[in-house]
Amino acid sequence: MTDTTLRGPGRFHGVLERIAEARRGDSSETLAAVFLLVATLLALIWANSPWAWTYDVFWHGHIAISIAGAGIDLDLQHWVNDGLMALFFFVIGLEVKRELAIGELRDRSQAMVPLAAAIAGLALPAVLFLLLNPSGPAASAWGVVISTDTAFLLGALAVVGPGRAERLRIFLLTLAVADDVGALAIIALVYTDELHWIPLLVAIVGLVAVWQLRRLQVWRGGGYLVVSLVTWVALHESGVHATLAGVLIALLLPVYPPKRSEVERAAELTRRFRQSPNPEYARTARLGLDRAVSVNERLMRLYQPYTAFIIVPLFALANAGVALDGPTLAAAATSPLTWGVVLGLVVGKFLGISGATALLRRKLPPGLTMPQVAGGAALSGIGFTISLFIVDLALADQPELADQARIGVLAASALALVLGATVFKAAPQPEGPSLDLLRPVDPARDHIRGPVDAPLTLVEYADFECPFCGKATGGIRQVREHFGDRLRYVFRHFPLEEYHPDARQAAEFAEAAGEQGRFWEAHDHFFAHADALDRDSLYAHADALGLDPQRLEDDLRDGDPTNRVADDEIDARTSELPGTPTFFLGVAGRTPRRLEGPHDAATLIAELEAMEAAARGSSQT
Repeated sequence: MTDTTLRGPGRFHGVLERIAEARRGDSSETLAAVFLLVATLLALIWANSPWAWTYDVFWHGHIAISIAGAGIDLDLQHWVNDGLMALFFFVIGLEVKRELAIGELRDRSQAMVPLAAAIAGLALPAVLFLLLNPSGPAASAWGVVISTDTAFLLGALAVVGPGRAERLRIFLLTLAVADDVGALAIIALVYTDELHWIPLLVAIVGLVAVWQLRRLQVWRGGGYLVVSLVTWVALHESGVHATLAGVLIALLLPVYPPKRSEVERAAELTRRFRQSPNPEYARTARLGLDRAVSVNERLMRLYQPYTAFIIVPLFALANAGVALDGPTLAAAATSPLTWGVVLGLVVGKFLGISGATALLRRKLPPGLTMPQVAGGAALSGIGFTISLFIVDLALADQPELADQARIGVLAASALALVLGATVFKAAPQPEGPSLDLLRPVDPARDHIRGPVDAPLTLVEYADFECPFCGKATGGIRQVREHFGDRLRYVFRHFPLEEYHPDARQAAEFAEAAGEQGRFWEAHDHFFAHADALDRDSLYAHADALGLDPQRLEDDLRDGDPTNRVADDEIDARTSELPGTPTFFLGVAGRTPRRLEGPHDAATLIAELEAMEAAARGSSQT
């Protein structure tokens, strides 16, 4: 795969750029789902129009590519399914690799619940399907019910899901990534009819070549592109489904946060171009910027708009065109295959994901409730893309059964959407933001000043670049001096990037300093220098604090500081905190409550003393 920007006619390229810009917005999942839905409706309209005969004629027209008598001859539908969809699975592989390396799946403890839910959401639908289709040609289609369509799932969640559901979105995204891994493994192991060993060996050599390019730290996409094309052709000829080439290659590509040296090099090259703008400096500056970002992230950023807004809708257009005439619908209405698909996707996904999560509900993160999970589990029955993909693999020689399975997928997706919306609507909705601290104070996780078992608690959500937070540090010092060992002070991050562009990276540096046991030194130093928190200044502050620069770099790159800051931020946004600083005050045995109103030292002291007196009076009575 290459990271060279695809160029087309100016107008077409402009449309793609506008799509890419929309893709970066908050409505990206909804917009992608709309594109997919429109393509599906167009396929159904086309296949049921007076010109329905042209649907099969068009998609089953053959295109052959040959060199010296050897080549590949596929109909247009299979060029989409086997060729273009390899890019879709490549993007899935990139996302899986990123999540495993520096994302949600890196912390196995946090990923345990969605992973368990994903496994149950794979297994139970297959079991329910096989109960209705235990044998015969239809039984081979059990893989149709195993997977969730991530684009439709997240798009539907944005439309019918609850507000303040960031935790649910992360849970479902992690689940969908694990779900994709399981589905891809099943495609590779179950839906491979026969193997041709020589092409398979060539494909393995191609994968080894990709690994070697990574080992040699090749960062340009051109080398990967040539090897990837050879690997795809070899895998196609081997009998293994060619789309798996995209996943395997993606899993081999490196992913990492930018290195300091490469960022500095890119900045220097950009500075040269600003001083003397010419084609040579423009080229070297562009290459320097590309080199500072991992191949994984560059290719994901490049290809996601194309897969989301062109390839997947094109796949739906090529595969969702089912003739909904009387005989076909009558056959589907009495078909165990159709009902097996509906039962597996709608009931199996709902019960499997909800049940597994209920068993592990004590490990759910704060702010994620079982009613929310149940609604998300219902929406997970929208199988669609990979479901239709497996229909083509499992029932390629059974067109009537394939149509029945496709009707089942379409019906299940509609029912899952209705069920999800119903569950979300029936769930109790809070009348307003809760004033209770969402995540209990955890000495193993939180940064605490004072005795961890002190009877009084003061929690602050703050932003290192926020001037009000900086002023509050003096007041907090007075509060701590007033109460002494009776108070524990807890600091949590809430970087407001829309106002303070350097706040997030300052928080991540503080977390990385915490890995060296110097969080509080960094905390005090950053607030004292809140006007100089750009990246270069942060490295200078780290030197002034005597931090080990190599360990700091390694900790920043492994993703833990980023995830830790993001975790605090999600808690803050889920609680609908009004801004920074925000304080929660509490006494032993009771959940800290948000302080509304002034937060000067005198107010904090008075509120804590009142809580302490109330707790003392309650214990005496």
